[in-house]
Amino acid sequence: MFVVSMRRVASWGVLGMVSLLLPACSPEAALPNVSLEQARAEHESGKVLMIDIREPQEHATGVAQSVVLIPMSQVAQRVAEIPKQADQPVLLICNTQNRSRAVTEALQEQGFTNIRFVDGGMSEWARRGWPMVKPQDLLAPGKS
Repeated sequence: MFVVSMRRVASWGVLGMVSLLLPACSPEAALPNVSLEQARAEHESGKVLMIDIREPQEHATGVAQSVVLIPMSQVAQRVAEIPKQADQPVLLICNTQNRSRAVTEALQEQGFTNIRFVDGGMSEWARRGWPMVKPQDLLAPGKS
C-alpha cells in the first residue's frame, strides 16, 4: 500500500530513500514525464496542477507561482489532495527529478493515471532564471 511504503521510507532515512529511488532510475522503468519547458508552459496556462514535493527548507529557496506544496515526507498523509481524475493532469516537481519520478511511480501503483514528473526539476528552473516566489507569497491574500 502506498501509505505504508511512504511511511517506511520516512522511517528508513537515507537508506530507505536510496532504495526507493534506485528502481525509478532503472532504464526499464519508463514513466510519464514532461520536459521543463513543457511543464512551465502547461503550468502557466493553467492546463495542469503542479505539485512541488520538495521539503520546506527547499521550498524556502523559491517555488513556481501557483504551485501546490506537498513535501514528499507528507505525500502519504496528504494523498487525498492529489487529484486522481484522468481529466486533471498533475505534474510533480522536485529538485532534480529523482524524488518526483519515484513518487510518480508510487502513485501509479495506486491507480493514478494522470501523473507525470518534470525532467530537470526546480534546480534547472532556478538555473534558467525563471520566475520564482517565496512560499509565503502563495498564501498571501489576493494570490492564487
